[in-house]
Amino acid sequence: MRDPGLPSLDQLRVFIAVIDHGGFAHAARALHRTQSVISYTIANLEDQLNIALLDRSKRKPTLTEAGKALLADARAVSAKVDDMRARARALGAGLEAEVSLVVDVMFPMCALVKLLEAFQREYPTVSLRLNTEALGAVTQMVLDGRCQLGISGMPVAMPDTIERQLAGHVTMMPVCSPNHPLAALDGVVPTAALREHLQLVLTDRSALTRGQDFGVLARRDWRLGDLHSKYALLRGGLGWGSMPEAMVAEDLAKGRLVRLHPQDGPSLQYPLFVIHRADDQLGPAGRWLKQQFLDLDYTLPADPF
Repeated sequence: MRDPGLPSLDQLRVFIAVIDHGGFAHAARALHRTQSVISYTIANLEDQLNIALLDRSKRKPTLTEAGKALLADARAVSAKVDDMRARARALGAGLEAEVSLVVDVMFPMCALVKLLEAFQREYPTVSLRLNTEALGAVTQMVLDGRCQLGISGMPVAMPDTIERQLAGHVTMMPVCSPNHPLAALDGVVPTAALREHLQLVLTDRSALTRGQDFGVLARRDWRLGDLHSKYALLRGGLGWGSMPEAMVAEDLAKGRLVRLHPQDGPSLQYPLFVIHRADDQLGPAGRWLKQQFLDLDYTLPADPF
C-alpha cells in the first residue's frame, strides 16, 4: 500500500464545504463551482490520501469512519492557514505580533482578567506575554527591555528613559488571622503594639528598591518574594501585614482574616503607574492596552476571582 500524498489546501476546503453544506451540489453553489469540479476534487483528495472519505452509496454522501477522523484534521489545517493570513494582514498594516506586559502583584486580578479578555477580542492575532512582579522588579523588566509595557506600584527612582503616568490606586489593608494576638485588640491598634509582632513584608528581586522599606513598622519582619506566600502565612496566623483589598475582601467577610486599624491610618493607597520606555514606541495594540489601564475605574469594588 502506497503512502498518502500531499493534499492541497483547496482540496481540504472543498472537502469541508461538502460536509458543511450537505452535499456536492450545495458545496458547488457555495464555492461558485460546478458540481463536476467538486466531485473531481474530492476524488483526487481520496486518491492523494489513498482512502475513502465519503460513502456515496446513498443519495446524500456521508462520512466514512476515516472521513470523520480526517475531517477534524482538515478543519485544523484550514483554520491555521486562516490564522496565518490574518496575522500577516495585521503585520502588513503595522500591527505588532506580540505585546509583552508586566503587572504589579497588587493589581486586582479580576480586573486584569476582564481587561485582557477585551484585549483578546480587540486584537485576536496579537500574542500576549504576561509577567507579574513586585515593587521595583516591574520597572526593572521595562528598563531592561524584557517587557514593553508595565503597571508599576510604589514609585521608585525612575530613569529618564522611562515614561510614567498615574493610572489609579489600590487600597491596601492591614490584616491578621482571627487567632493572632492583634485580633483581640478592639478599636485603634497602637503603633507600639504592631512593633511587637512579626510583620510579613513583600520584597522584590530588583536593585531599584534596595535599602527602601514601604510601611514596615515592626522590629521583626519576614521578607517574602511572593504575594500568595504572604497571603497563606497571614491566614495561618504567623504574622500581620497589608494586603490588597480585593484579594482579602472575601476572607474579611467570612472571618478568615481580621482588619486592623493602626493609629496612623487603617489603610494605604497604593499607587499604580503605567510605564514604558520612551525610546521604544508602542504599537497599536500596546497603545490600546495602555489606554485601557489609564481609563480603568480603580474605585469600583472588585469581586473575588
